[in-house]
Amino acid sequence: MQNKREVGKLGEDAVCAYLEQQGAEILCRNFTIRGGELDIVARKDDFLLIVEVKTRQPNALCSGAAAVTPRKQQLLIRTAEAYLLKNPTDLQPRFDVAEVEYSGGFVRRIEYIENAFYG
Repeated sequence: MQNKREVGKLGEDAVCAYLEQQGAEILCRNFTIRGGELDIVARKDDFLLIVEVKTRQPNALCSGAAAVTPRKQQLLIRTAEAYLLKNPTDLQPRFDVAEVEYSGGFVRRIEYIENAFYG
């Protein structure tokens, strides 16, 4: 049985590969400030993608998107602001959520939600 950190890394690795296949460039992973973390920061076209990755087993009680509560959204926005202070850009920030389904140690499906919420 994998621990929560290993499962999260598995999901993040899969989403990074997915984003790269879609033409995105990964700029940063696991940007952390006190009270917040950005799983993935990427660039695609004119957007700075702030991606929250939620990795779940099939038939989980709560979907990945539902786990990004209004409180979590505020933390992500605050953390993104800190990222942008350290890494100024002309790119338009966009908050996306990637729901990753895994079982048996393997990623089975990625549901990628663009503009999951607005900052």
